[in-house]
Order: sequence, then C-alpha cells, then structure tokens
Amino acid sequence: MKKISDYSALMEKNVRDLTFPGEELSSLYSPVSYALASGGKRLRPSLLLMAADCFGGKTEEAFAPAAGIEVFHNFTLLHDDVMDNSDTRRGRQSVYAKWGTNTAILSGDTMLTIATQLISQVSDEKLREVLDTFNAMALKVYEGQRLDMDFEEMEDVSLDQYIRMIKDKTGALLGAACKIGAIIGGADAKDAEKMYEYGLMLGVAFQIQDDWLDVFGDSTTFGKPIGGDINNNKKSYLLLKSFETGGPDAVALKEAMSLAAGDTKVKIVTRIYEKMNISAICRQEISSYSAKALAALKSTSLSDDDKEAFRMVVEKLTGRKK
Repeated sequence: MKKISDYSALMEKNVRDLTFPGEELSSLYSPVSYALASGGKRLRPSLLLMAADCFGGKTEEAFAPAAGIEVFHNFTLLHDDVMDNSDTRRGRQSVYAKWGTNTAILSGDTMLTIATQLISQVSDEKLREVLDTFNAMALKVYEGQRLDMDFEEMEDVSLDQYIRMIKDKTGALLGAACKIGAIIGGADAKDAEKMYEYGLMLGVAFQIQDDWLDVFGDSTTFGKPIGGDINNNKKSYLLLKSFETGGPDAVALKEAMSLAAGDTKVKIVTRIYEKMNISAICRQEISSYSAKALAALKSTSLSDDDKEAFRMVVEKLTGRKK
C-alpha cells in the first residue's frame, strides 16, 4: 500500500536538490535555501505527489509542481513571521530574525515567483487548470491571513468566522495540493474537485489539532513553546468554543485572557480549559471534519487501496503530537 512517508522522503530530496544563484546574489537566495532547509512535514507536496500517482500519473512529472507547492508554503511562512514579529520557526531563527524585515519580504517575494515557475512545469493541456487552481488557492491563503490579522483587533469573533478563516489560510493549500496532483494524474473534473474537498476538510481538522497542541502539547515534541496562542491572545478554536459555551467558566476565561503574558496566564487559562472539558470538544470537532474529508474521498473513483492511503493520512495528522 502507498504511504505518505514514502512521498515525503522523495520530496525531501527533491526540495533539497533545488539550486539558486549564489555569489553576489547570495543575500537574496541564501534566505530562500535556509527556509527550505528547515525541514517541516513536506505534507503538501507529498499529497500532490501521492494524488498524481494514485490517479495514474508519472511521479517524476509531478516533482516540479510539488516543489512549487512547498516553496509557496514556505514563502507564506517568511511573510507570516514578519507580520507576527516571530523570532523562531521550526526550532531555529526565522529568516526575519536572522536577516531582518526587508530581506524576509524580498526573499519571500522571490520564493513566490519560483513557486509559480515550478507549478507551471506541467504539460500544456493541463497548464491552465493547474495555474487557475494555484492562483485561486493563493488568493484564499491571503484572504485567510487578512482575516487572521483582523481578528486580532476584533473583540468578538464567531466560530463560523474562525472556521472560514482556517479553511482559507490552511485548508485551501492542502486542497489545492490534492487537486493539482489529481489533475496531473489525469483525474476528471469531479474527482479533482472531490480531492480538493478532501484536502480542505483535512486542513480544518489539522488546524484545530494544531490549536489543541498549542495548549496541551509537549513543547519539545511540538517544536515551539506551549501557550503561545494564550499569551498572544490569539482567537483559537479552543478560546472561541469556550466563549460560545458560555457560563461562569467563560467569564473566568475572559478575565484570565486579560492577564499579562507569562507562565501564570498559561496555567490559569489551561486549567479553565480543562474544567470546561475543551479537549473532548476539540477531539469531536476534529473527528467531524475528518469524517467530511473521508466522505469526499469515498466519492472519488480511486481504488480501495489508494483511498486507504489517503485515509491513513487523516489518521496520522489528526493523531499527531507535532
């Protein structure tokens, strides 16, 4: 049976084999190489490769577009770190912290163009559909980031607004990776759209899991300090669901979120979450969106073995510790 880990290994080599100009342009391209060498799950390009393979395409024909998806993803992280004033990324200095704001912006812009070049390396008959999917996804990601930024200034954010934001910011990229892979593999329009829906719903489940890990995960395994969302007053799924639940605990939570950032604030908020049984609520919501992803997958024409490979991705991601 196909395994996402096999495609991840292929993509790790593929991404590390990308080369960029050096010498007098090293100040532009070294941050690009640095960002791409920082590791990560290589999830998005691996899903693209696996979709292309499962729908009957040649894996080698999907390498460039898959790398493009990964370069695009890392471009968004460079700019996110600037907007968030984030000093660390994946356990080491961010490009923003290491080279400064201007370099992070310019090298990020460079990555966007490189991503588009790589995405475009498909056969002429598939180029328009692939580029349309990629560009539509990119706009969704930017819209999601804008909403995320707007939420920081808003007093009241509904769960529906939050789910819309993570569909755009996280789900759209996973959906596009699956759809582009399906297109390259020769899938028809219905199957390609169902693969997009699979990735979109998987992305929502993935982000809620990420929100949960930020509170209840282990910092060593998770790769960043626990409680970052709490200290930064981020509108996470846990926070918004707790407010929606209401009652005295929600009132106490609102007061706790007004405390100064630090370990004390994280501990108090975490205790309130535990009292409200927010972990179980998160698990239920993750299961709900996972089921939606699997329902979309089930309606494709993929073989049972290939569907199982994508089902295992859902199981792996929603049970992850990092």
